[in-house]
Amino acid sequence: MKKLYTILILSLLPFTYQFAQGQTDSAEVVVNKPVRFVWESGYLIDQQTSKISPVNTLESVIQHKFGGMGNGKKDLFGIMAPGANVRIALDFVIAKNLQIGYGLQKKNMYSDFNAKWTPFQQMNKGMPISVSIFGNYAIDGRETSVWEADSYYHSSDKYPYTTYKFKFVDRTSYFVALNLARKFCDVFTLQGGVSLSHFSVVPWHQDHDKVGLHVGGRIKVSPQGSIIFNGDFPLQIQSISEQADFTIHPEPIVSFGYEVSTSTHAFQIYVGSNDTLLPQDMMLNNMRKLSWDNFSVGFTITRLWGF
Repeated sequence: MKKLYTILILSLLPFTYQFAQGQTDSAEVVVNKPVRFVWESGYLIDQQTSKISPVNTLESVIQHKFGGMGNGKKDLFGIMAPGANVRIALDFVIAKNLQIGYGLQKKNMYSDFNAKWTPFQQMNKGMPISVSIFGNYAIDGRETSVWEADSYYHSSDKYPYTTYKFKFVDRTSYFVALNLARKFCDVFTLQGGVSLSHFSVVPWHQDHDKVGLHVGGRIKVSPQGSIIFNGDFPLQIQSISEQADFTIHPEPIVSFGYEVSTSTHAFQIYVGSNDTLLPQDMMLNNMRKLSWDNFSVGFTITRLWGF
C-alpha cells in the first residue's frame, strides 16, 4: 500500500507544478502596467496627445497646411494655392514622461518653445485615464513696424497709441492646456481638454486672453491605420472680455483625417478649418467660418530617433 501511495504522489507532481506555474502566469497578467498604444504619436492633427517617448528620444516634426479649398479644381483644392503654412520642430524627452521642444512656423515667423508632461498614465488597473499638461511660449518674428501701427491694442495703457514705444514682450504669446485621455478599447481612444491662450498685443477688435475647450480622438481601422479627428472651441466669456460690444469672436475649428504609423514614424493627412499651426493663434485669431471653402488640406510627419 505504501508503494501505491508513493507512486500516486509522484505521478501528481507534474500536474501540481503546472498548476502553480499557471497561477504565476495569471498573476503576471494582472500586474499593474501602463496601457500600451493609447496614442500612436505625440501629435493629433493640431492637438498634443499624452504620448511621450522613452528618455533620450528625439522627435523630428514637419507640419504643413496648404491654401483654402474654395477654388476647387482650379488650384487642386488648395494644394497649389498661395498661402501655405509650414512648421518644423524638434522635441526631446529629457526625463520620464517629460518632453521639451522648439518649433518655427512660416506664418508670422513664430518661434515656439514648448514642454509636455504626462504625470499620470492610464493603467490596466487603477488609473483609468492619462493626464497631460502642455504649454508653449511663442515669439512673433515679424518686423517691429507691425506693432507700431495704431491698429494694435497693447497690454499697457501708459502711452497713447501714437507715442507707444515698442518692447520685446509685445512679440510674445503663450498657451497652456490640460488634457485627459482614455483608451476605451483596442479600437477607440478619446481625449478632452481645456486651455488658456494669451497674446501680449492684439488688434483693437480682439481680446488678449481666450479660454478654449478641445476634443480629439482616433478610431483604428487596421494595425497601422486610424481615422483621427479634432475639435477646438474658443469660448465666448464676456466677463473676461475687453471688447466694448462683445461681437467679434474667433470661430471653432474642426479637423479630421487619417493616420498611418510604425514604431518610429507617424504620418497624418487631414483637412481642417484653420490655416495656422500655433495653438494660441488658432484660439484667438481664427476667423474662418465652418464652410467647406475654408477648409485646407494638411499633413504631419513625425520621426523618432533614439540616443
